[in-house]
Amino acid sequence: MNPYIMSILMCNLALGTIITAASYHWFLAWVGLELNTLAIIPILAKHHHPRATEAATKYFIIQATASSIILFSSIINAWHTGTWDITQLTTQPAPTMLLIALAMKLGLAPMHFWLPEVMQGTDMTTAFIIATWQKLPP
Repeated sequence: MNPYIMSILMCNLALGTIITAASYHWFLAWVGLELNTLAIIPILAKHHHPRATEAATKYFIIQATASSIILFSSIINAWHTGTWDITQLTTQPAPTMLLIALAMKLGLAPMHFWLPEVMQGTDMTTAFIIATWQKLPP
C-alpha cells in the first residue's frame, strides 16, 4: 500500500478516536466510531489474500451492526428524553442496547465470536491495531 494512503488512514483512525472521545452528542460519537471503522477496513484488506478479505468483511459486518444498534439506542433515548446528550441516558431499553453494541464493538465475552477470526486473517501490525487502538473509542 502506498505510504501516503497508509498515513491518511492512520490519521483518520486518530481523528475518529478524538471525535468520539471529545463528543457530548450521540451523533458525533457515532460519526467518530464510523470513521474508525471505515479507516481500518482498507488496512485489513491491504493483503490480497482470501483470509484478509474474509477478515475485512467480517469486521465490517459486525461493526456496522453494532453501529446501527448504537444509533438506534441513541434515537430511542432522544425520543424519550428530548435531548441527544450522552450524559442523559435514562430510558431503560437504551442503556441495555448501548451495552450490547459496545460489547460487540469491543469484542467482549458474550459478543467476542468475531475477534479471533478477524485476528487470524490479518498480519501482526493490523492485529495489534485492532486489539489496542480500535478499543479506545468505544
